[in-house]
Amino acid sequence: MADASDTDSRMERFKTLGRQAFVLGYTGEVGKMLVEELNKYKIFKRVVLIGRRQVPLNVGPEFEQAVVDFDRLTEHQEIFAGIDTGFCCLGTTRGQAGKAGFIKVDKDYVLGAAEVAKLQGCQHFSLVSSVGADKDSCILYKKTKGEVEEALRHMNFDRLSIYRPGLLLCDRQQRRPMEKAAMIFLKPITSCFPTLLSVPTDTVAKAMLNNVVKPAESATELYDNKDIHLLAKNVTGQTKNKKS
Repeated sequence: MADASDTDSRMERFKTLGRQAFVLGYTGEVGKMLVEELNKYKIFKRVVLIGRRQVPLNVGPEFEQAVVDFDRLTEHQEIFAGIDTGFCCLGTTRGQAGKAGFIKVDKDYVLGAAEVAKLQGCQHFSLVSSVGADKDSCILYKKTKGEVEEALRHMNFDRLSIYRPGLLLCDRQQRRPMEKAAMIFLKPITSCFPTLLSVPTDTVAKAMLNNVVKPAESATELYDNKDIHLLAKNVTGQTKNKKS
């Protein structure tokens, strides 16, 4: 692993490349943190935030918001044109959207956007997936995440980075019931072993930022919860663990 000074050098070199990026799911918990990191380090000359609505943001002039209908993404291909790097933080839950809604957002929208982006020249696609993702799982959430990962592999991006975080720690305005119960149950473990089962959302964002500026380890990179903590540590010199 490179130290913080190496990461700073990589970021400076990356800035000179004039790269462009898009972010899907930028109003979600991980997406919001990613936008903050991108705004702070300004490694891209242009960042397109793609979503279903515009929201108030305090970001630099290199950012722009693009409103799309995710059910008709092929009609919005021009938004992805010329963008070489994509970050996907899209996601919901079965409890929030129902089974059909969950599959539509976490699978159909993700893969639909990835296909359009690939056709328009996206080279590096980064996905926030989940620990336990497995296309052969009997659990809908894990199965769906695994199917998405498998489909993305077959799209043959020049570089595919998949992040599998554990329990996401954040100050969520509307805490999900199962998530809240898990946080209470796991609090002693996450306090003693912060990299084992959980990760703060800003740590995931820092890991994604750090990884995009470093040389690819392989065409497809898979990072588990501990890897995410280690990647984020290189951005600032220390991993900041929040407790909930």
